[in-house]
Amino acid sequence: MKKYLVIGNPIEHSLSPLIHNHWMKKYRLFDSIYEKRKVEEKELKNIIKEIREDKIVGVNVTVPFKKLIIPFLDKLDFTAKKTESVNTLFKVKNKVVGYNTDRKGFALTMRELFPDPNDSMVPTALQGKNIFILGAGGVTSSIIDALQHEGAKIFLSNRTKKKAEELKKKYAEVEVLDWSKRPSTCDIVINTTSIGLTKDEKINIDFSDCSGDKDKLFYDLIYNPKETNFLKEARLRGNNTMNGQRMFLNQAIYAFNLWTDIKPEIDEEVIKLLD
Repeated sequence: MKKYLVIGNPIEHSLSPLIHNHWMKKYRLFDSIYEKRKVEEKELKNIIKEIREDKIVGVNVTVPFKKLIIPFLDKLDFTAKKTESVNTLFKVKNKVVGYNTDRKGFALTMRELFPDPNDSMVPTALQGKNIFILGAGGVTSSIIDALQHEGAKIFLSNRTKKKAEELKKKYAEVEVLDWSKRPSTCDIVINTTSIGLTKDEKINIDFSDCSGDKDKLFYDLIYNPKETNFLKEARLRGNNTMNGQRMFLNQAIYAFNLWTDIKPEIDEEVIKLLD
């Protein structure tokens, strides 16, 4: 049996097994199974050992290990190296390689949200947008990289300001703000933190002056629960909201394709699995 995993801590919220096992069944990969495993940082080395020994074929990496996994890998793909963020592992020619499909998944989601009528592959509607990003964790660099490529202006805030400053060293045009501070104007607010995975967690930043603004998008990378307090408060204010479901599915397409050479489709059956 070919084994695939998603690793993280916490991991209970992950719906990756639902999606990948559905695709494995749909595309008749009956010798394959995808599971989730809660691990500690000290266990990362052993995960790589299992891949090296072919006990595991492929791995997805989630919070908080997207950067911590890097020292144990033999090689990084271009995007993983640039963003210093890894969410997919696969052995190629006896080398365990780290890939970043988050960046591609997010960029594809933005193309779907902000299509250019002349070229749907280039979201020029993001050009010049002011985007406020909350968090500076493993996935944040992927989000910044995709948005800056499209000419958006990025403002960044993190509870630990030092981590945000470290990201600014890589992306010099990013403007770092103290936590709870906000840019004078912003078109999109993106939560990349894990605040919201637990039911009662709230992001204590005041967005009350955004009330009734249907053009302002509040976007949360969390997809389970479907509506975090961050999104609920935005919806009640009358703002546009979106959770991380589509990005989650889009990045999963790239990972599945990497492992199997099959490009799966997002159909109604997949969407229902997440509902």
